[in-house]
Amino acid sequence: MLNSVYSALYFIALLFLLPSEYLKRPRELRRRWLRERFGLCDPFPVSGSSSRIWIHAVSVGEVISAVSFIKRMKGRSPDLDIVVSTVTDTGQKVARERIGAMAKILYVPFDLPFAVNNALRRIRPAVFIIMETELWPNIISIPGRQNIPVVLMNGRISEKSFQGYKRLRFFLKGFLENVSLFCMQDELYAGRIRAMGADPEKIRAIGSFKFDTKPSAPVPAWTGALEGPVIIAGSTHRTEEDLALDAYAGLKPEFPQLNLILAPRHPERFKEVEELVRKKGFPYMKRSEITESAGARKEKASGYVVILDAMGELSSVYGAADIAVMGGSFIEHGGQNPLEPAYWGKAVVCGPHMENFPFIEDFYKSGGAVRADASTLTAQLGELLRSPDKTASAGSIAKALYQKSAGATDRALEIIEACLKRG
Repeated sequence: MLNSVYSALYFIALLFLLPSEYLKRPRELRRRWLRERFGLCDPFPVSGSSSRIWIHAVSVGEVISAVSFIKRMKGRSPDLDIVVSTVTDTGQKVARERIGAMAKILYVPFDLPFAVNNALRRIRPAVFIIMETELWPNIISIPGRQNIPVVLMNGRISEKSFQGYKRLRFFLKGFLENVSLFCMQDELYAGRIRAMGADPEKIRAIGSFKFDTKPSAPVPAWTGALEGPVIIAGSTHRTEEDLALDAYAGLKPEFPQLNLILAPRHPERFKEVEELVRKKGFPYMKRSEITESAGARKEKASGYVVILDAMGELSSVYGAADIAVMGGSFIEHGGQNPLEPAYWGKAVVCGPHMENFPFIEDFYKSGGAVRADASTLTAQLGELLRSPDKTASAGSIAKALYQKSAGATDRALEIIEACLKRG
């Protein structure tokens, strides 16, 4: 009964939203987007002895978390068919760039019974994996009722989401019964999914894929053109570029060769950020205008702001920095992944909002990361710049914590292989 009411309300909302969602996409993408959102993807050929896994990764963050897992899975089982679905267009783009050669990339169907059933008939997965926490009732319940194992992988539930979910426990408990396993990132998240009504016998705390995420490429050659200390503000949101530039302005008199790399989270904001830098009067370069050979030239650039207006490079560019400031943490967004700079052994500076990464408390306690806010960011960065030994030590601790916590991908692979054997 509750599922029927939910599906009816979802359908009504979709009627209002569908025209604008359809029209905001490029003309060449609209037909595919619409067909796949209604589950009408091209049918997959019946494979002989191979199995097929469907992985749903809602957007860029979930796709990136899944990349290493998918590559390792494909390496262990080359005949395995893998389908990856996303909700967002940027998620599609990143998925096609990083795993398009080894997986079929689709848009996830709308959470309506007929759309989900259409997709299941065409994909015929042996296992359905949901990355992190994408709790849509029909897309979870329908595969489970068809005896397709549903696995929540790399699961996490933010404090804000948890408070909302708790109020819906009476509804959640019913469709969570259709999940075969909840593989959560840590005991905190395991406790939260348990409190939401999941069967304790189905819950595992296996660690986070983020600790196993590695950059897709070496440090880009163009970064060799930068001379002097480098601060990178990664995956920034609106107002955070202002904050980073104000800190940069405050530090520049003492450190005239200081470089700042700004990496906006959303590509549609590249021009906005460029205009902000231009108005503030800083000399700047755009990544899109720098050639790879620039790093080999004798002429070096120092005292510049670099706008990283390119997708997919940030995790590698962290390797060229001395200090990484985490975007999304100076606003109420929950922070961006501090493990990307930690992989390179870089000092990490975080704002007050890192709720998406509870493990950051271990970094603070151990000295692998520094906590700041809008009023103290300049001072914290200045302290690190004046003490290279402290900066190097913080980076070493961050890297050691990263390495200590690795291994979630191996544990996840064993779980999925067991599900396939049982099938």
